[in-house]
Amino acid sequence: MIKWFKKSHNSTPAVSERSQGETDSLRQTPIEVTEQVQEPIKEGIFARFRKGLSKTRHQLGDGIGRLLLGKKEISQDLLDELETLLVSADLGVETTQAVLTQLTDSLARKQLSDGNAVYESLKSHLQSILNQNNQPLTTETADHSPFVILMVGVNGAGKTTTIGKLAKQFQQQGKKVMLAAGDTFRAAAVEQLHVWGERNDIPVIAQHTGADSASVIFDALQAAKARKIDVLIADTAGRLHTQGNLMDELKKVKRVLQKLCPEAPHETMLVLDASIGQNALVQARQFNEAIGLTGITMTKLDGTAKGGILFAIANELGIPFRYIGIGEGIEDLRPFDAAQFVGALFNDHI
Repeated sequence: MIKWFKKSHNSTPAVSERSQGETDSLRQTPIEVTEQVQEPIKEGIFARFRKGLSKTRHQLGDGIGRLLLGKKEISQDLLDELETLLVSADLGVETTQAVLTQLTDSLARKQLSDGNAVYESLKSHLQSILNQNNQPLTTETADHSPFVILMVGVNGAGKTTTIGKLAKQFQQQGKKVMLAAGDTFRAAAVEQLHVWGERNDIPVIAQHTGADSASVIFDALQAAKARKIDVLIADTAGRLHTQGNLMDELKKVKRVLQKLCPEAPHETMLVLDASIGQNALVQARQFNEAIGLTGITMTKLDGTAKGGILFAIANELGIPFRYIGIGEGIEDLRPFDAAQFVGALFNDHI
């Protein structure tokens, strides 16, 4: 627990109405009454984003606000409460200690005078943690060869669904997309990719259940090059980060791809389920050590209050967040934006 023993004693000294008039006709002529139907207002982009992060905002942003805003004095007890709040919001011990160290240093130098100042400083520091991970995915290659995305992650994280949503988004951007059904262990995964492909007129390269995953993805890259595909997204079998033999298969996939294209895969993207909290950090750490990650997509943020895990992953690993999932729709898979994410957690831009 971080101790800070100096207390600051500085103190910081349209109703809208709607009326409806009625007009009586002096003549005995019928009056045509037109019923006005109000069209439903479409939810704004940021409002939808805030809604998707409501559980994490209530746990983290609102919790910090309730604790700090309006406080004239910052006591050790208050800092202890803040520490507990940050850890419980899944920032983790290491990230929480780093955040509080910066705050207590600023307090000791009398740079922060009250709870409101601490609140703003904390918000700024949290965004600075995520800024290093704020690197949008670009899919252009120097030689115009297919941009290969290798999708990895454990079963249940939403990997195959994320592939389908990404494929549709790339297609909407005017890119030619192909899918590789590299999860040959699960017939359902192959079928799911075929459904996405048929629905959106996207080709899917697949083999029989139990086929060699590296072979499937190799064939897909050959086909993608021949058809001048812009983006090839390759699914892989879901595996636990503790299964060394399956991790070795991922290494094999990367080696095989590099026979056709030395730069492939251009993106190795880990899909993580935000609702598992600190275990997501463990998964990211071990996948990164095994195969080297270039990006992370965090799914299911709309169903959990554990969104603080993004700060823990950013602080320890620095791997770019490419996308976050805040709902079921294709448009609910959003490119990650650090300022927008922190703003949604702290009720900004309203």
